[in-house]
Amino acid sequence: MKSDTELDPELRHVAREKGTEAPFTGKYVDEHTKGTYMCAVCGNELFSSDTKFDSGTGWPSFTEPKNLENVELKEDIDLGMLRTEVVCKNCGAHLGHVFDDGPADKGGKRYCINSVCLDLKEE
Repeated sequence: MKSDTELDPELRHVAREKGTEAPFTGKYVDEHTKGTYMCAVCGNELFSSDTKFDSGTGWPSFTEPKNLENVELKEDIDLGMLRTEVVCKNCGAHLGHVFDDGPADKGGKRYCINSVCLDLKEE
């Protein structure tokens, strides 16, 4: 696991300060390589490329985590609205948010995750 001083400024801002990268700027927005998306802070397995879809929002979107035990969902009212924050259960890194506007045939969830918080381990 990387210490906070080892994190580049953008990753530290998003993962530790609950920031958000600008839409359509992340390295994984248009990524289609097969593999597993890992936490960029600690290496925890988070999402499978099999659940990734193009939501048109500007951030990588997934229908579900690879392993529900590796993420934690928390109530977030920071911007005066109720949202559900997605956090790496191993290191506490803020990853993004989950919304109820995902594909209906895949459970209806959209895990909207910041690219900077992810590392793709290709198959």
